Amino acid sequence: MSENKSLFEAFKQTRIKTNGHGDRNAGVLKEAFEHVASDTESDMYGNGKVIEDFQVKMAELLGKESSVFFPSGTMAQQIALRIWCDEKEIKKVAYHPLSHLEIHEEDGLKELHGIQSVLLADKDSVITLEDIQHMKEEVAAVLLELPQREIGGQLPDFETLQSISDYCRKKGIKLHLDGARLLEVLPYYRKTASEVCNLFDSVYISLYKGIGGIAGAILAGSEEFTKKSKVWKRRHGGDLISLYPYIISADYYLDERADKLERYYLNAREFASFYNSCEKVSTLPEVPVSNMFHVHYEMAKADLEPILVDIYEKTGVGLSGYLRETGETSCYYEVSIGDVYDTIQKEKLTEVFQLLNESLKKI
Repeated sequence: MSENKSLFEAFKQTRIKTNGHGDRNAGVLKEAFEHVASDTESDMYGNGKVIEDFQVKMAELLGKESSVFFPSGTMAQQIALRIWCDEKEIKKVAYHPLSHLEIHEEDGLKELHGIQSVLLADKDSVITLEDIQHMKEEVAAVLLELPQREIGGQLPDFETLQSISDYCRKKGIKLHLDGARLLEVLPYYRKTASEVCNLFDSVYISLYKGIGGIAGAILAGSEEFTKKSKVWKRRHGGDLISLYPYIISADYYLDERADKLERYYLNAREFASFYNSCEKVSTLPEVPVSNMFHVHYEMAKADLEPILVDIYEKTGVGLSGYLRETGETSCYYEVSIGDVYDTIQKEKLTEVFQLLNESLKKI
């Protein structure tokens, strides 16, 4: 192992990285624009053919009346919940303790909108119908994240989603979908996007995660809902003078990858089996339900880092550029499978995991 080389440095220097679609660099944008005519007109402050056509396309995909492009999912989801809270005249919403809104947004929902959160379920479990039925506080909306990223991308079964949807509609509770990775769970559910979204009153999806665009998000729902969301988008400063670089790249990569989602899912299952064959390693879930999962090591971060650096240098294959501690003798990282995985020879993966297993057995 090179002296004092960090895990991130070693990872960056590998020839092969197992996750995602490849490096996020200017080439991603150049590829998307390669066949775009130079005289294609820009959108202007949320209007124009390039943005309006894409919004119609996404609404149709999601089975909703209308959709709106947002520069970020954080903006889109806070606005969605604000609309439902205003409509119900209740300043409370319910979601998982590890929801993005709760742990990654600096209390934006509370500070910007005065909306309080009601936390559902244990932090290590997905939300169940019983969790919602047993709420002691009245809420305007419930947010479900599919898949639940912070616990390895776990999912409720589709029957549970249906029962939650039926219950919320009966009780007059709005149901919002944090579907940042919605398209990636469709192969597991064996459902179309519209079949899943039909269970929800409003839907957000990311345009850069599994799809691999530059940035951006879509918020979809009824015409009345999206009309209100456009007002809030303007209030949040989301109507940039032009958003077409994000829209064109999202449109291009959606078309390029829509038919590959099944492959990503199957590859994730295969990749997880490599990890689970090693000592002191397990994946969450054990069998992935989307293209993502978490890899957990029964080993201190400080002890594992030099092992991974050594493997990266010997094989030229990078598994992760970071480790997150979960305890004094445990750590994990996230895996998300995309285009890159199919370019890696299985013999090379076998070599990597043989080295990993041999090294871990010695500890």
